[in-house]
Amino acid sequence: MECRSFGGILFRTVVLVIDLGTQLKSFKTVKRRVRSALGEAETKRIFSRAVYLFNIGGNDLFYALFQTSSLVNLNAKQKLVDLIIGNTTSVVEEVYKMGGRKFGFLNVGAYDCAPAASILDTANIGSCNKPVTELIDLHNKKFPDGLRRLQRELSGFKYALHDYRTSLLDRINNPSKYGFKEGNKACCGSGPLRGMPTCGINQTGLSYELCEDVTNYLFFDSAHLTEKAHRQFAELIWSGPPNVTGPYNLKALFELN
Repeated sequence: MECRSFGGILFRTVVLVIDLGTQLKSFKTVKRRVRSALGEAETKRIFSRAVYLFNIGGNDLFYALFQTSSLVNLNAKQKLVDLIIGNTTSVVEEVYKMGGRKFGFLNVGAYDCAPAASILDTANIGSCNKPVTELIDLHNKKFPDGLRRLQRELSGFKYALHDYRTSLLDRINNPSKYGFKEGNKACCGSGPLRGMPTCGINQTGLSYELCEDVTNYLFFDSAHLTEKAHRQFAELIWSGPPNVTGPYNLKALFELN
């Protein structure tokens, strides 16, 4: 069984995505339906053996940074990061109460270096966006502490955390090492690095370009990866070593009783 959606953690990001609280309500509805169909015992078995994958937080960081002028100092940025992590761990605790014991997480990837972000500073096109980098680094430094707290407080809680930022950044900087020709230019879009989000959109009055061979590209459009790239990350999350995905990887979590 797979349940997924394009999401954000904070309600104020809801104009772009489905907030995490709404997703949790939908998931509780799924559990009620499973219990009605299969009974309490089988539902408990399914939910305790399942692995719950969370890849979230990036949308909230980007939306907050570019939609508000309040993030002008380190204290404000730390408060935002704490809010995002606190909301994430609260939902994880709710899933735990529903019977979940095994969880997979990705930290926030190097989207400060994605085409959409790296063209914002017109004087340094192709460089990582420093304000975004600062927010991502703050989040990724604090997020493991939240997971370790859950491990201490919740009996039977097991998790995998993939260092998505490091994995993605290495491919951006060294694309040929991973079978790509372009690490920071999109296959589809317009403008410098095809970083303008016009892929497939004609209503803006701007035409967009499309590459000939998508397998040469890490990024498909201004902020989303190609299928080839996603396959590589899936393999790292599934069976990567502890310094890449730890303390468990997803394969190890599925093998746990």
